[in-house]
Formats: sequence, structure tokens, C-alpha cells
Amino acid sequence: MPYFALICRDKPDSLPLRMENREAHLAYARESGVLFVGGPLIEDGQMAGSLAIVDVPDLEAAKTWAAGDPYGKAGLFQSVTISEWKRVIG
Repeated sequence: MPYFALICRDKPDSLPLRMENREAHLAYARESGVLFVGGPLIEDGQMAGSLAIVDVPDLEAAKTWAAGDPYGKAGLFQSVTISEWKRVIG
């Protein structure tokens, strides 16, 4: 299956919303079985977004995964970009 990179930028001043939904987000990521690698984007020493690389069949499946993420459901993100990603090193 191909990989897809999700680059998600938080809305301004949304760290409290991120923290309220963090445990549900982490559980979703673990239990989905498709997360290859992921973690927060850091700006000025604070979490300000997310990077997730998922191993799914196609772009629609990546969009579906993103839509099911508790962070997305909570309205945390200002923007979400999804692109196919090719693993070359690592």
C-alpha cells in the first residue's frame, strides 16, 4: 500500500483544545493500525500541528482516516494537507 503524509496546522491559540483531545487522538492513532509514524509539529517550543504518515490503499482512505481523527472532529486544525509520500530512506 502507498503511504500518505498528513500535515495538519492547528488554529491559533488552540493548545487547550489539543490537550483536551490528546488521549483520544493517541488512542485512535494506535488502534487504527495504519499509522506508520506521527507526532506533533513544534513552533516556539509548543505543539502547533501534527504530522502523520499513514499506510492506506489510496487518497480517499487517507482522507477518511483524517476525518476520523479526534483532533479533526474537535475542529483543532486550521488546515490539513494530504499528499502521497514515498519512503526512500529509513
